[in-house]
Amino acid sequence: MKKELIALALVSAFAAPAFSEDQAIQDQPIHSFSANVGVVSDYILRGISQSQHKPALQGGVDYAHVSGLYAGIWGSTVEWVDRKDYVYQDGNQVELDFYGGYKGSIGDFAYDVGLVRYYYPGDFNNAPAGKTQNPVTANTTEAYIAGTWKFVTLKYNRAVSKNFVGWGGTTIDTRSRGSDYIDLTVTYPISETVNLLAHVGHQNVKNNSYANYTDWKLGATKDFGFAIVGLAYTDTNARYKSGLVNNADYESAYNWSGKDVSKGVVTVSLLKNF
Repeated sequence: MKKELIALALVSAFAAPAFSEDQAIQDQPIHSFSANVGVVSDYILRGISQSQHKPALQGGVDYAHVSGLYAGIWGSTVEWVDRKDYVYQDGNQVELDFYGGYKGSIGDFAYDVGLVRYYYPGDFNNAPAGKTQNPVTANTTEAYIAGTWKFVTLKYNRAVSKNFVGWGGTTIDTRSRGSDYIDLTVTYPISETVNLLAHVGHQNVKNNSYANYTDWKLGATKDFGFAIVGLAYTDTNARYKSGLVNNADYESAYNWSGKDVSKGVVTVSLLKNF
């Protein structure tokens, strides 16, 4: 959820003056903490709006150990888990991400492995009258691995929980465990404060092939000192459509409460790091 932040931090690290690895380790504190808060005009995750094209408030706290181990929590307001017509967890308006892993580097190559839990607080199997209840929770756990060379990052996420963000069913042959996402991101610094961003990714939803799609993004960030301001355009090939899946009628996988959350949008973000 914080790809731009992570990419910017990596670019800054590789742009620093060269010195020995041993000295770098000695100069680092054993324990370090950081935090961030921000607001976005539309919370886009993997090309899909999580806020029904509305603004979202976001923020997180991170811990890092000199060994490379890290952990953190990040949250954002969302609008899709408890929609007007459909509910995964009743009363939900927040996404909380709990993550941890290990980061390291070999020369110009940096690597990152870890786990992330996407948690959506709210009552499960308690849909109010007039709403359809999904029998599968939206809560999801993914394992990930990423490699960065200079300003290019390739990352792979794979769902290890029974289902991926509510897709799939309750039986083994209908579950969406094994859904995966591959992401190629380029963060190119054109000055000490300005970065250009380019991204392409592909989401595969296990046992729900009609929900598969590719997304892409172009944008830029500028650090004004008081905050980092971002501007980006994201789009996907997951357009509104209708048809048959297993002989049953369906509407677009990404037409939520009458809104196409997969359409191309321009977003503005404001982020403050502490």
